Amino acid sequence: MATTTNKDYYATLGVKKTATQEEIRKAFRKAARRYHPDVNPGDKKAEEKFKEISEANDVLSDEKKRKVYDQVGFYSDQIDPATAEAYARQQREGRRPPVDFGGFDFNGFSGGVPGAGEGAGGPGWGGSFKDIFSGIFSGAQHAQPHGPQPGTDLEYQATVDFWTAIRGGQARIQINRQEVCPTCHGQAHTGGAMTCPECHGSGQVTQMGGRMKFNITCPRCDGTGKISNDCATCHGEGTVTRSEAVEFRIKAGTRDGQRIRLQGKGNAGTNGGAAGDLFLIVRTGPNPVFTRQGDDILLTVPVTVAEASLGSKVEVPTIEGRAQLKIPPGTQSGQKLRMRERGVESAQQPGQRGDQIVTVNVVVPHLNDERSREIMRELGRLNPADPRAPLFDKL
Repeated sequence: MATTTNKDYYATLGVKKTATQEEIRKAFRKAARRYHPDVNPGDKKAEEKFKEISEANDVLSDEKKRKVYDQVGFYSDQIDPATAEAYARQQREGRRPPVDFGGFDFNGFSGGVPGAGEGAGGPGWGGSFKDIFSGIFSGAQHAQPHGPQPGTDLEYQATVDFWTAIRGGQARIQINRQEVCPTCHGQAHTGGAMTCPECHGSGQVTQMGGRMKFNITCPRCDGTGKISNDCATCHGEGTVTRSEAVEFRIKAGTRDGQRIRLQGKGNAGTNGGAAGDLFLIVRTGPNPVFTRQGDDILLTVPVTVAEASLGSKVEVPTIEGRAQLKIPPGTQSGQKLRMRERGVESAQQPGQRGDQIVTVNVVVPHLNDERSREIMRELGRLNPADPRAPLFDKL
């Protein structure tokens, strides 16, 4: 079997690219029952559809064929896995191997592709030369030598304690990043050049596509006919992975989820390319007393019945120390009182700060003596209003 057109075999079978062999088998059996010629006698469209799903199943059900197909976007039994891997690497790097049309056999060729119309009235000439190769080699150009390749960015979550996020300070995080290989200095190769074993020094390899053959620039040596020995330290990658402790500064008022960029602290580039950046997502730790909401500080403060009824001034904690809070007479449990500009200094708007919002919790005392109970009964007689009456009025 030799297939040269870019066909989406996964879409043909109606499965995802991550489908398992069992899922592929089930999808093929389901489609085969629907389009089999025995079920659709004389139906040319069903016959063509059955050929398509059979071709897709032939490739995707074979692990080796599927690997080649996933790497280069099409399958031909003339492509060996090593060439497919090198071709895929060029695709990932944005370099497509150019086509040498001198290797084509154009005898009898009259604008179409031999065999493209088979199954639809004989060995016709349906489909064009452009259709077959535009998908495979669109934008083909001569391979460029490896230039500077920038490093990729990294992203980590960095947890800092409650007070460091509020007051600012230094923090540290352990990351894994790619550094320039110390052996080859990012060049990925060491030693002298040797003859490419793929093209045997010619710089070109021949590929077969049905009745045609064509030459492409060797994807392993980029047409130079020579390859260098891969660096034994980085195995031809140009970088090695290292664990590193990175220190960074936290601004006062940094919020949970805030993003910090450390330029040049990402993965190293190769061939002199610039390093990527490191992005840190700040996660702030909790506090047993305070709760932070944006730049506001939330706090629950217990008060006595007398303090809530008569009004008073009570001492409460803030992020900057102790402060006086005025409790208005008749304050109810659950009522919120605002202490302006007692919150966190804003990291986004210097000179501004949030508030501290205090939730009052009225604590009912346990009456352990008769005198206290008598006073409470007297209080009830002096204030006979039923606090539950509004509930019944609304019914």
